[in-house]
Amino acid sequence: MPTATAASAENARPEGTGVPSVVPRPTDWTALDGRTKLTERTRILIDPRAASTTALPSGRAEFPGPARQSVRKLADQLRTEIKQVTGLTPRIAHTGRPAAGDITLNLTTKGGLGAEGYGFDSAGPIRIEAASTHGLYYGTRTLLQLLRSTADDHRAVPRARSTDRPAQAVRMVHLDAGRKYWKISYLENLIRRMGDQKLNTLFLHLSESEGFRLYSPKFPGLADPDHSYSRADIEHLKSFAARHHVQLMPGLELPGHATVISDAFGIGFGSGPGACTGAHTHAHLTPDWIIDMTSDKAIAKSKEIVDEFAGWFDAPLFSIGAEEVPGQLAQCPRVQSHLAESPDVDTLGDLLNRYINTLDDVVTSHGKRTAVYNGSEHLDAPRQQVHAPVVFLTWEGTDAEPAIPGHDEIAIGPFYDTPNNYHHLYPDEPWMYDSWAPNTDPDMLGSGVTNWADYNFWADDGYFEQSMAGARAILADRTWNKSATPDTLADFRARAARIGDPPDTTPAPVPPRVEGRPSHHWTFDDATYPRGWTYAGSPGNTILAQDVAGSLPGTSYIINNPTPVRGVRGQAWRFDSDRDGVGFGGLDVAEPWTVSVQVRPTARTGDQVLLSSKAGALKLMQHGTGKVGFTRYGAADFSFDHTLPLDRWTRLTWVTTPGHTTLYADGKRVGSVDASIPLPLRSIGTEKASLRGDLDELITWDEALSPKEVARLR
Repeated sequence: MPTATAASAENARPEGTGVPSVVPRPTDWTALDGRTKLTERTRILIDPRAASTTALPSGRAEFPGPARQSVRKLADQLRTEIKQVTGLTPRIAHTGRPAAGDITLNLTTKGGLGAEGYGFDSAGPIRIEAASTHGLYYGTRTLLQLLRSTADDHRAVPRARSTDRPAQAVRMVHLDAGRKYWKISYLENLIRRMGDQKLNTLFLHLSESEGFRLYSPKFPGLADPDHSYSRADIEHLKSFAARHHVQLMPGLELPGHATVISDAFGIGFGSGPGACTGAHTHAHLTPDWIIDMTSDKAIAKSKEIVDEFAGWFDAPLFSIGAEEVPGQLAQCPRVQSHLAESPDVDTLGDLLNRYINTLDDVVTSHGKRTAVYNGSEHLDAPRQQVHAPVVFLTWEGTDAEPAIPGHDEIAIGPFYDTPNNYHHLYPDEPWMYDSWAPNTDPDMLGSGVTNWADYNFWADDGYFEQSMAGARAILADRTWNKSATPDTLADFRARAARIGDPPDTTPAPVPPRVEGRPSHHWTFDDATYPRGWTYAGSPGNTILAQDVAGSLPGTSYIINNPTPVRGVRGQAWRFDSDRDGVGFGGLDVAEPWTVSVQVRPTARTGDQVLLSSKAGALKLMQHGTGKVGFTRYGAADFSFDHTLPLDRWTRLTWVTTPGHTTLYADGKRVGSVDASIPLPLRSIGTEKASLRGDLDELITWDEALSPKEVARLR
């Protein structure tokens, strides 16, 4: 039986738009009358002379890099995918004239299709042709999406002709895999979805100040094996990605954002005689956040690291980061002394550019081009210019125009997804779809939606997926077809939903509900980061909220931080600013649930949030009433007839079942409301409505506690 996940539709074109149910939208599409049906007799025909070929000369290009899949392997894969969508199992054939319902895959030099373009014709037998298997693969994605979005048995596609090629060469998804360790199962699902939407580059940013995610025995102590990827893991992901025509692009972060590397090898600016100080770096970080670019030892170790891991990957680009080196580092005596003694550097900009070029030489020796985030261009550098082939990932600003003369670029700035309550950055999907057009100047290689995991280091993979999926689909559509969109964002979202997920996508894992004990318990006592993560902050910054019952620790945000104070038991945290918060990145938990917390408010404000998500919040002081309550955002505010006293500890407990919530204060029932929300676990507080006062012993359960159980809480 067919296993397509898309909703049924009467045809493959959204009513009234004339747009085929394909994401991204084809660049040229001529709709014809009728449908072509697949049957039990359907064959997949390939030329035996090209069965082992991956690309013709006209189908090869630097970006997205070489195709790894042969025509025969692609035909085998398509056969399996058609069976999963339609229940039919086509036979692969090498001879014979195509008959009605057959599918022909053909490499051709005709049509100027380039490395990724393809021709699609379903007027009779279905013909897909391209100059490489990149293009053939994308043509088969169009076929499979049309099948998935067709009603009934998903065995017919609309008759049409198309010549389809992308506007931008690099269509990228960027994951912060330094601060956060992503499960391989999630990465596989992401790669499936990227290939289905013709996105071709997965950029794994694999080191940050807080963590290094590539494990090599050459560097003991650098990466925790349980929270990093081995060479075997990377080989598996590369092979998996190649079947979906996705390039696995690696990125390290040097010389800044590098506390984990500095600590492992003692090569930071805060190490050794005459060390730099906190005055020479960003105030919330230590000087070991930056690798010492004046040290021969540090430079040699940097080269060794890049040389090792550049050899693990086969994508055309390898990123070394190189962003946000603080200008005040130039005032460090160690730097000033080095600049005075070195004949080829006069300024901090020279020092950074020389470091970039040194590592670029290593990357180039592996047959790749170096990529860096932009920022170095702002530093005065009279003696050293970044090598011309280096690609800049432009993250500043809100547009996507070439901004760095003499260098190729990839635009990432307008598409940030940083879902915490300090940065609070989400891609502007209406702007992306309705207004943005990708720049196709020769030096703009492409664009990428960019995830950052700041202050959500241990978040659920699905927490990020829920804020990335929509923007990722829009980016896929716009970077492939730069013409003005013909419909509304709502139409596009409906089209994407109609298509659904590609074959073999596994459902997101549902965490098992915890029974008979707390699911989470944050004590707010002093604790160190879990194994595999490095503390990069100066004292008092980004402090850890340890989860002693579950696996969802959190951190406070930079600049504003709660203050540790004496609590009911051990230590509590004092919140005195809306920017005082804690990021968890947990997914909401459906009712029933219980939350209990010790709280001592010190001031009244118009709105105070205990726990929040994008869907709802638990309120210590509800907007408009000042009473304890909860909110379903976009729907309603609910209040209990209870106001928290100031300057006194109260144990508050919410007990929720579907459609009903009861509030207890110090173990006594004080009210109930005939409404409920899922338990919000994104964060403590919001960017505009954090609490004012002290917090201790925050505990959750995946069940509704009885009144006797609530009364026993202390």
